[in-house]
Amino acid sequence: MSDAAAARALIQSYYAAFNAGDIEAMLALVADDVAHDVNQGGRRTGKDLFAAFNAHMTRCYREELTDIVVFASEDGSRAAAEFVVNGTYLATDEGLPEARGQTYRLPAGTFFAIRDGRIARITTYYNLQDWIAQVSA
Repeated sequence: MSDAAAARALIQSYYAAFNAGDIEAMLALVADDVAHDVNQGGRRTGKDLFAAFNAHMTRCYREELTDIVVFASEDGSRAAAEFVVNGTYLATDEGLPEARGQTYRLPAGTFFAIRDGRIARITTYYNLQDWIAQVSA
């Protein structure tokens, strides 16, 4: 398997675990010092903070990603994915509109750094104003 194919397979496994709600499987795919750049937020470093973020997200949101397309550099050190987030807003997240079970559909993308067969950086982007408009309607 080429380095690029291995990187794509790693990212596809990460998203399969995400869609299955399997945080432990996601954690197995990331480096101990994973850098997680939250959309319009700060950087969190380490598996413990990544696990805490995912627990918070699971409490506030139920999401499934569809239309996932994964790209990887030839050397397998970087990857990116574009997808659609199909979600339900379950519990009010601090500083955001009140949750009432609203649904949303949002295009998003993530950039990854890969080191030693693990995800070393996760940087996700989506249009927060679009999300706010959808859950506020």
